[in-house]
Amino acid sequence: MEQYFGENTPKLGFGLMRLPKRGGKIDVEQVKKMVDLFMEAGLTYFDTAYVYDGGDSERAAKEALVDRYPRESFTLATKLCAWMGAHNEQTAKQQFYTSLERTGAGYFDYYLLHALQAGNYKTYDKYHIWDFVKEQKAKGLIRHWGFSFHATPDILDELLTAHPDAEFVQLQLNYADWENPDVTARENYEVARRHGKSIVVMEPVKGGALANTPAAVQKVFREADPNAFFASWAIRYAASLDGIITVLSGMSNIDQMRDNLSYMKVFKPLDSAEQATVRKAQEIMTGVKSIPCTACHYCTAGCPKKIAIPEIFAARNQQLVWGQLEEGRRQYAQAVKNGGRASDCIACGQCERACPQQINVITRLKDCAAQFDRT
Repeated sequence: MEQYFGENTPKLGFGLMRLPKRGGKIDVEQVKKMVDLFMEAGLTYFDTAYVYDGGDSERAAKEALVDRYPRESFTLATKLCAWMGAHNEQTAKQQFYTSLERTGAGYFDYYLLHALQAGNYKTYDKYHIWDFVKEQKAKGLIRHWGFSFHATPDILDELLTAHPDAEFVQLQLNYADWENPDVTARENYEVARRHGKSIVVMEPVKGGALANTPAAVQKVFREADPNAFFASWAIRYAASLDGIITVLSGMSNIDQMRDNLSYMKVFKPLDSAEQATVRKAQEIMTGVKSIPCTACHYCTAGCPKKIAIPEIFAARNQQLVWGQLEEGRRQYAQAVKNGGRASDCIACGQCERACPQQINVITRLKDCAAQFDRT
C-alpha cells in the first residue's frame, strides 16, 4: 500500500447523524459520555453537517466536544448542502458561517460539499461553492476539503477531473453494496483511487441493516467467529480497503460505542479467511429483496404529507427480510401515528430527488400501502 493522505488517522470515526434522543431532542448528556469513551480510546474524527437534526447535531458537537476538549485534540468535519436548506448562493454560503457559530470550532479540519447526486451536483457550480470553499481554506478556516457523493462513477470521474485539488471523497462503501448497480460502491471506490483520492467511508453498516443481517448471513458470521458483532464485519471490511482515512459509524447509544471500540480501538484489517467469510455473506445478501433505505431522512424534509418514509420502509423490511408480518404491522402503526400513511403519497417526487440511495420511493410506498393500508 502506497502512502496516502490521512493514512495515520484512526480508522473509526464518530458520525453525529444518528445521535441518541430523549423526548425528541438529542440527549447531550449521553453524547458527552460517548464522546469521552471515543476520545479515551485515542480516536479523534467527528463528522456532522449543517442539515443534521436541523442544526442540533452541530450544536451537540459544540456542547459535548468542542467546549470540553482542547481544539487540537480532535478533528471535526461538517458539510455545506447547497440543495437542501439553501435557496440561493447567499444562503448556501451562509451555511459555512452558521456552522462555525453553532460548533464554536474556530475552523474545520475537514469540510465537505454535501451529498452530491445526479440531480443536484451542478448547483454547487451555479452557486460558486467550489471556489468559496477554497477561499475559506486560504483564510485558514478549513484545513482540508472534499465532498460526499451519491451518484454514478462517470459523474465522480467528471467531478474529480474538474476539481483535482479536492483532497478526499466521502463514499458509501459496505460489503452489501459493493456490487449493487444502484449504489456502484466498488466502481466509485476505484474511480476515487484512480484519481489518487483518499476516502472517508459512510454507511459502512448501511443504516444499521448490517448490524442485524438476515439469518443466513448471521449463520455464516457465527460459524467464522461466534464472538464477533455482526456490525464489526462491516466496519472492518470497509476499514481494510486501501486509501481509507476513516470509517464513520453513526452510533446512537453508549452500548454501540462500546461495541465498536472493542474491535476498532486497535484496528486489525480482515485477513484472507475473514475476507472469504465476507464474500459468502455478500453472495447471500444479493438475494435479499429488502428496501435499501439507510434512514437518512433526506426524503422527509419536504414531504407535503409528512410521511415517515424511513420508518415505514423499516416496518416493511421486517416482513421482507425476517418474515415478521405482525411485527411489521405493529411498527407501521407506530410510524404513522403522527404523520401520513403510505397511501397518502401524492407522487410529487421530491423524496426521490433527495434520496441518496436512488430508491423508487413512490413505487415502494405503493407496495407498503398495499400491505399495510388494506381494510
